[in-house]
Amino acid sequence: MCRKIRTKKTGRIIGLLLLVVLTLLGCSLPGLGKSVASNGIVIAGGNTTERQILAEIVSQMCEHYMSDTDITLINNLGSTLLILQALNGKDANISGAMYTGTSLTGELALEPTADPDKAMEEVVNGYSSKYNMVWFPSYGFENTYAFMVTRQLAEEKGIHKVSDLKAYADTLKVGVDTAWIERKGDGYEGFQQLYGFSLDKMNSMEIGLVYDAVQAGEMDVVLGYSTDGRINAYDLVILEDDMHLFPPYDASPVVTKELLRKYPEIETILLKLEGAIDSEAMQKLNRISDEEQVEPRVAAGQFLEENNYFEEKDTIPLAERELYKDVVRDILPLNKDKEGR
Repeated sequence: MCRKIRTKKTGRIIGLLLLVVLTLLGCSLPGLGKSVASNGIVIAGGNTTERQILAEIVSQMCEHYMSDTDITLINNLGSTLLILQALNGKDANISGAMYTGTSLTGELALEPTADPDKAMEEVVNGYSSKYNMVWFPSYGFENTYAFMVTRQLAEEKGIHKVSDLKAYADTLKVGVDTAWIERKGDGYEGFQQLYGFSLDKMNSMEIGLVYDAVQAGEMDVVLGYSTDGRINAYDLVILEDDMHLFPPYDASPVVTKELLRKYPEIETILLKLEGAIDSEAMQKLNRISDEEQVEPRVAAGQFLEENNYFEEKDTIPLAERELYKDVVRDILPLNKDKEGR
């Protein structure tokens, strides 16, 4: 049996050292892909709790169903771009989570859309043709930007949707993600154009701080992530994006075609996670990790054990889906040969 790197402390240290080297150099190391990703499964996580949990879920699913395969988890990669660089450089071959809206307007440089099906179609085809990767179906939730207020303020002032803020734009203190202010498309400029007003008392801050700021009364309105566990913990109310500023941000795993050719069983494993995590479940997982200080590894393991690793879940092969027929045309015949489908 091959040594499962990810399950041992030394494996996590190797992953962290690899992360440091990649971050410092800003690119992959010559030969690193051959020595790591080509010899097994290397899963790239992210620097958010959510991405770390999802990467752990993918890692533990692979460990459960592929116990004779080397599996390494690299967490804390700082952005979608860094994760994509790791995949392109063969320093990793699975991303635990990519988001449609982010990659649509970012890496693919396409126009945003409010239609989740259209966004999914664009990223599936775009990642296939541009990066030679398969963007899998969604986990079952989207993590989009969302304006939110305390329940008390929502009830006192009748604020239930973003356009309701216009009447209080000159008095309410608004805390927003620093990156959102300069963001193209669905950033502050896009907000002003679409909603027709400015946020006169806007404060830029790290997005991880906005929830505590509004809960403590330091801010009246904040812009956060819709699946953050503190939304429920602090009884915050998400305002309806009634003008549809933010595109869909459905979360999915992404896998290199090279890896799927080598390990076709990964398709079935990841399809077991399709639609398996709704927004409420993701909020709960985030809350457990952020508020109760449960490690993402433990939170992911508990979730999978509660669901018996989705062992009895039926899946529809990608080759039988209209959206994926061209994407996996050169992969699934190998799957059928190897799996006896």
